[in-house]
Amino acid sequence: MQISIGSDHAGYRLKSAIAQHLKAQGHEILDQGTHGEAAVDYPDFAQAVAHDVACGNTPLGILVCSSGIGISIAANKMPGIRAALCMNEDMAEFSRRHNNANIICLGQKYIPEEIAQKLVDIFLRTDFEGGRHQLRVKKIEPGTSKTSGAYTLCQ
Repeated sequence: MQISIGSDHAGYRLKSAIAQHLKAQGHEILDQGTHGEAAVDYPDFAQAVAHDVACGNTPLGILVCSSGIGISIAANKMPGIRAALCMNEDMAEFSRRHNNANIICLGQKYIPEEIAQKLVDIFLRTDFEGGRHQLRVKKIEPGTSKTSGAYTLCQ
């Protein structure tokens, strides 16, 4: 599978380790950067990976920053993206199974390399359950009508 991956400087080491782990499994990695530990802005890399996923260049993405919070917020600004910050195995599984997440976000500061690789493996192999969950996911899709329960801005 082709997977888009990106990080800021504070997630670079973990991103690199995950990329190597996935390449060893035969996945093709589209590395959107950053490519070192010099300070950069996480929204730039979140946008690049989110673009790959939203436009269908890759089915899934992986993002890493220090906490995983900022990069997940930034990725979720792109229509069609459901980026999930995952800290444990259940979160990785259910982000896909129930929420149809298409990007997993991780925090290098809080997740050891071995655990991060395990979370990514779970995320990649878990399918969306659909059913009652499809109705819920549909309510957060861009362009969903007000009557279906989608959020609306001030009127």
